[in-house]
Amino acid sequence: MAPPILLPYVDTPSPEPALLAAAARLGHVLVPTSFDLTLLPPSCAYTILYTSPTAPSLDQITAWLDSGAERIILPCPAFDDAYASLPAGRLVQSFILGQETHKDYAALVLMRATEALPQQAIKAFQQAYAGEVLLWDESGTPTLEAIRAAAPLGVPVVVPLSQLTVGPTTKEKLNIADAFLAPVVSDRHDGLIPTVVSAYPQGGRTLGMVYSSRESVREALLSGKGVYFSRRHGLWRKGETSGATQDIVRIVADCDADCLEFQVVQHGAGFCHLATPSCFGNMSGIAALEGTLKQRFASAPEGSYTARLFGDPQLLRSKIMEEADELCAAETKEDVAFEAADLIYFALAKCVSKGVSVQDIERSLDRKAYKVTRRKGDAKPQWMQNGAASESSKAAAATNGNLAPDAPIQMRSYDLASVPPSQRAGMMKRPTLKSEEMIAKVRPIVDAVRLRGDAALRELTLKFDKADLGEVVIRPPFSQESMRLPADVKAAIDQAYKNVYAFHAAQADKTILEVETMPGVVCSRFARPIARVGLYVPGGTAVLPSTALMLGIPAQVAGCKEIVLATPPRPDGSIVPEVMYVASLVGATCILKAGGGQAVAAMAYGTETVPKVDKIFGPGNQWVTAAKMLVQNDTEALVAIDMPAGPSEVLVIADRTADAEFVAADLLSQAEHGVDSQVVLVAIDLTPEHLRSIELAVDRQARALPRVEIMKVSVSKSLIVKVNTVQEALQFSNEYAPEHLILHLEDAPGAVQYVQNAGSVFVGAYSPESCGDYASGTNHTLPTNGFARQFSGVNTQSFQKHITSQQVTKAGLGKLGPVVVTLAECEGLDAHANAVKVRLAALAKE
Repeated sequence: MAPPILLPYVDTPSPEPALLAAAARLGHVLVPTSFDLTLLPPSCAYTILYTSPTAPSLDQITAWLDSGAERIILPCPAFDDAYASLPAGRLVQSFILGQETHKDYAALVLMRATEALPQQAIKAFQQAYAGEVLLWDESGTPTLEAIRAAAPLGVPVVVPLSQLTVGPTTKEKLNIADAFLAPVVSDRHDGLIPTVVSAYPQGGRTLGMVYSSRESVREALLSGKGVYFSRRHGLWRKGETSGATQDIVRIVADCDADCLEFQVVQHGAGFCHLATPSCFGNMSGIAALEGTLKQRFASAPEGSYTARLFGDPQLLRSKIMEEADELCAAETKEDVAFEAADLIYFALAKCVSKGVSVQDIERSLDRKAYKVTRRKGDAKPQWMQNGAASESSKAAAATNGNLAPDAPIQMRSYDLASVPPSQRAGMMKRPTLKSEEMIAKVRPIVDAVRLRGDAALRELTLKFDKADLGEVVIRPPFSQESMRLPADVKAAIDQAYKNVYAFHAAQADKTILEVETMPGVVCSRFARPIARVGLYVPGGTAVLPSTALMLGIPAQVAGCKEIVLATPPRPDGSIVPEVMYVASLVGATCILKAGGGQAVAAMAYGTETVPKVDKIFGPGNQWVTAAKMLVQNDTEALVAIDMPAGPSEVLVIADRTADAEFVAADLLSQAEHGVDSQVVLVAIDLTPEHLRSIELAVDRQARALPRVEIMKVSVSKSLIVKVNTVQEALQFSNEYAPEHLILHLEDAPGAVQYVQNAGSVFVGAYSPESCGDYASGTNHTLPTNGFARQFSGVNTQSFQKHITSQQVTKAGLGKLGPVVVTLAECEGLDAHANAVKVRLAALAKE
């Protein structure tokens, strides 16, 4: 309750409508228990004054609070110890001056005085109760002077509606506007009151700054319309000529009683004379979205997606459930924000289609907030798993058409021979990457780091990772304490390092290719390391030493001079010791304690302490991917990236020799990554019994694993493709171009020669994908989303660049020169031709 606000008390069962409406526009009223609350506008907050001589029951008080009352005022003797279970501040102790009070309930008191009180007496009561004090002077008709005297102490004055009027102030009654304005002062020579106009609800967005006179406030309060005072034209009734009128919801004074705020519902083109919603620009966020959806609902272009959305309730319902599924599955802060925004969009579309406004939603939220009783909070039976509520089970149910908790976890099955070409193309599709939308979202983050460097990094790391950093980078030598690990973990990392190093060392291009293309003309090609590389290792609370190994080792083998390893810090600002240890092994020259788009930006542009790099590697969420795509196209950054990234995927080809348990385990090893993971089984002429055994193994193994709820969703989206031959299976696989390809075949080694598109191949029953992820030696940073058609996985040569050279002798130029001159002149590039001609002329003189 704002300190200088007048608190009208509705002391009559049938108040004058205009007077009651004006009282409600002051934001808060006091009503007796007998008053019909339906007479109050929905936006008006109210406190109930208990008037019965008998104490109310706890249930009765709870019912009033649940129905929307902000507070209940009880006479001092009515207080009972049972009320202590109610939320603090929801009960107000009312007493007449001189009576004994219950100090336990004195957070807020209504002080009823039978004689006028000076400021000193009011102040003494404030100090005694160390909380809010309401003043009700019942000594006679209230005066403007009494209201004005209480205002500096922040004490709202209760005035019965029977002592207020919409007419002129008299000895018997105060004009309600005069009473409200009594404590309001202006430090301007013309007496005008600065007034902020804000949108209701729309998050309280400021529409503009105006001035009010006492006359304009009176008219606005009584008419319910936006009325202000123009220093040029006098009394200004907003929208009188433009049609952009306003409905007043609430008028409040600030804490110093020298400024007003008008909370309004704006109609028409907007508040500003430039026909924008606000004098400070357009609306943003939910307010802007609501405006756009309302406009589209009224006149969406025929054939547009929005028109389709509003015209197809089933599509809208499905999208809401889909986005709820994705929000439930999101884990990082960035992903949760992204998916929540999508869900809000479709949910608000549903609201607009039913005539529900954001204002209606906020009113409902306010009503819920006033409740002191809550239902148990368990989910409905169709969203429950084993009798316990689970967000992931809700996601699974949403995705699988309200999948029952005991429904089998199974894949969709297709016989390739009977699938039409149009549907076959759909089987190859991955989830749509919202690249443009994500780049627009990550751009402010990237720009902040580009422009403000370390300061922006600290702010963003505090915001996203809850880590308050001192230094944003760590440089070697790294402390032993930061790398302290259990012996078995250290030994496992050491063995993985040896294997991965051995394989990547063999990949290094150390030879010089020389070819004499014609006598006297020798062309060569040689490799050089990329000097400065950035390695992004997802983390925070996660522990991902494997990614640090897979990126750091080829950089080390290639001979990169600057290796910047970026990973999100833990809340205490430290890096997980596993990653610290790997950073030491691979020779990292700098560890950047940051994640997300901010880490990518820091490496791309450099900061005061973070070195700029030439190429950025590493997986990450959609924020990281979008930032990498953004900076690689910025000529100011001059940075390359390894490859686009998408959800993890595996394609398993199995014939009659395949072990059902092995196949199921391989499918689930990727299905657990996330609800968007892509899992495909290509079954070569399997019997129904064999295929059924694989499906049963998938269901059984998934239920025994911790991430079962994620797998319920990802497996339900996954495919079983039935084919007749190995050739058909590999043809489908090459068209699909999977990140991981696992061959459960009788002659798995013999099938490798037919593989054209895959990130990495796992040959035979005892080559699980997990080995490649961690320690066999191959790299696990691989192309996804079908990019295996164009990209290789990360390897040592990813960290090298190749330079060509040529050396031409005199004799060689004599033979090659005329060819070059002819081609240069053919293209009209005479200077090119001349560079050869002058040499040929010199040779001719010898």
